[in-house]
Amino acid sequence: MGFLVGVTVLWAFSFSLIGVYLAGQVDSYFAVLMRVGLAALVFLPFLRPRLLQGRQRLTLMGIGAVQLGVMYIFFYQSFLLLSVPEVLLFTIFTPLYITLLDDALFGRFTPFYLLTAALAVLGAGVIRYDGVDSGFWFGFLVVQGANLCFALGQVGYRRFSAALPDSLPRYSVFAWFYLGALAVALPAFALLGNAGALPASGVQWGVLLWLGLVASGIGYFLWNLGATRVDAGALAIMNNALIPAGLLVNLVIWNRDADLPRLALGGAIIVGSLILNEWWRVRRAAEMT
Repeated sequence: MGFLVGVTVLWAFSFSLIGVYLAGQVDSYFAVLMRVGLAALVFLPFLRPRLLQGRQRLTLMGIGAVQLGVMYIFFYQSFLLLSVPEVLLFTIFTPLYITLLDDALFGRFTPFYLLTAALAVLGAGVIRYDGVDSGFWFGFLVVQGANLCFALGQVGYRRFSAALPDSLPRYSVFAWFYLGALAVALPAFALLGNAGALPASGVQWGVLLWLGLVASGIGYFLWNLGATRVDAGALAIMNNALIPAGLLVNLVIWNRDADLPRLALGGAIIVGSLILNEWWRVRRAAEMT
């Protein structure tokens, strides 16, 4: 749990750093490439290829491609469509996706989850009721793409790591995770990036270095390691803990304008949907025992 708490504090600043210094100023595909490439450099010196079989390497690369590579592409695009507080609030769906993915893996389906998802969408509408437009809803969907990728990566890594021997040092193979993400980020920049929108100031380069080496490099390793040491309920709670932490950083340090009552009401509806979802999960588990 300590790893998850520490990374939550670390990542709470990432949202605002991206929204304030990078979004709309630095090409998003280049920003993704830089973060992934720098993160890979952190772990490449520790890589011991022989510790994993060929199929295991590809599996870990696939997890990294989804959880980091594709997720970041969605994530950075969302800042062009939504404010930082909105991006933060809409990431609250990730625990729901984790639950649904677990259902899919075990061949189950729970219609009640559709109700909680609908309530969460209602909360999203409350936040921007007077100003809802196609760009807002498109941004909302883009964040959900990022959430789904992050959830897939967490579930996938938990199951992948469980099959490895406890004696295997995870840092000695984690570079495969970033190399998989790099396999997505590099062609994405080559095909879709804008070479004319590179960082133009030392501050922007510094933010990218921080995000790549620390937030991505150290952060994702510790988060995934922490995810393997807690149960699914604790992991879901920690996925949600990032939202208030990130909002606090954005609203207090950067003092961004926001309709606080509406933000609070919409956020409360979204949080309420997840509380209802958790109540149902606990009740169902009790009935099955």
